[in-house]
Amino acid sequence: MGSSALIYQEKFKAHLSESLMHIKRLNNAIAALEKKYTFPLVLSEFKEIVNCDQDLAFVDQVIYRFSKLQDSMGAKLFKSYLLAQGENVDKPFLDILNQLEKLHILDVDEWFEFRDIRNSISHHYEDDVNVAIDLVNMIYKSRNDLERILKALQG
Repeated sequence: MGSSALIYQEKFKAHLSESLMHIKRLNNAIAALEKKYTFPLVLSEFKEIVNCDQDLAFVDQVIYRFSKLQDSMGAKLFKSYLLAQGENVDKPFLDILNQLEKLHILDVDEWFEFRDIRNSISHHYEDDVNVAIDLVNMIYKSRNDLERILKALQG
């Protein structure tokens, strides 16, 4: 194995480790919320959460970790995985996603749903309580799919 191949392997391991840390912390925050609340959250529960600083911090952690995870996977992990496999990544991101789909790592449409959730977080999370509830519930629902992608990348 050449030195560049080893470098690609190490970068992939580092990016995978970062993503695994985000999913772990996301899951820990959800587990803390599940001790008091039932998912999917409803408006009355969310109002309780907003009135409890500790619970609100867990919701913020869910939102933050999901955003960081989605960014990390899309911006670093996918490319480093393909580079470690000896693949060319000098192409548009959609082509990278399509290549990962062919390898049965992810579903492109599903990935765009994750991106839409992330984009909604950055634009609407604090503006509308109903949007916030929907976002947290979508993250809750999609975290298993993100874990599945990470496991597929681990091999």
